[in-house]
Amino acid sequence: MKFCVCIKQVPDVQAAVQTGRMVLNAYDASAVEEALVLNAENGDPVDLVLVGPSTATETIRKALAMGASDATHLVLENAEGADSHAISALLASHFDGHGYDVILTGKQSQDTDAGLAGAMLAERLGLPYATNAVGLRVEGDSLVVTRQGDAGQEIIVLETPCLVTCSNDMNNPRIPGLKGIMAAKRKQIATESAAAPSARTAVAGTVDPPGREPGVKLEGEPEELVADLIRRLNTEAGVL
Repeated sequence: MKFCVCIKQVPDVQAAVQTGRMVLNAYDASAVEEALVLNAENGDPVDLVLVGPSTATETIRKALAMGASDATHLVLENAEGADSHAISALLASHFDGHGYDVILTGKQSQDTDAGLAGAMLAERLGLPYATNAVGLRVEGDSLVVTRQGDAGQEIIVLETPCLVTCSNDMNNPRIPGLKGIMAAKRKQIATESAAAPSARTAVAGTVDPPGREPGVKLEGEPEELVADLIRRLNTEAGVL
């Protein structure tokens, strides 16, 4: 089964200090990992596509080092101004000329957390799709998707071609070894210049989240602590 995985370069939000380091989106890494696991026995290709600036090449190389077959880089230098509408339009244009059985995306990206591009892409391509997948299984020409819903897990059977957005709770993406890293350096990355359609949304500004006052640590004998806690809940928190 041929998988095509849409990946994105995002700021490293896990870093204690924001240094401007760019990494592979964690949700996309889980999508790549799942495609590689499903195709491990049959050797079918796992292709990548990334929309982003020319500096995103290293992010593509990392996903190739995991074991993906090849990649296409839709070079969009001013990617920061492209919203989900614009990105899904670019990807839809790309997939119109490429064969695939399943398109995988992360359920959202770590920078905007919008979670819209995957569903928009499925709509543009007229594909059945499922979101927030935590498990995938191939059965013949169908894909069995376990997705995390609001009230529990759901199991959905999708006929291919289809699209699935993946949670990072699906698996633990592999760390590329030296062999994979060296192999990735020899793999060709097809590049195409991209011009994004006009965005439908714009970011007016950003602000840091408000600070939080430190919690209160109560000390003393249990009986005194209980009485003090009840008093604080009643007079300070107003919840009793």
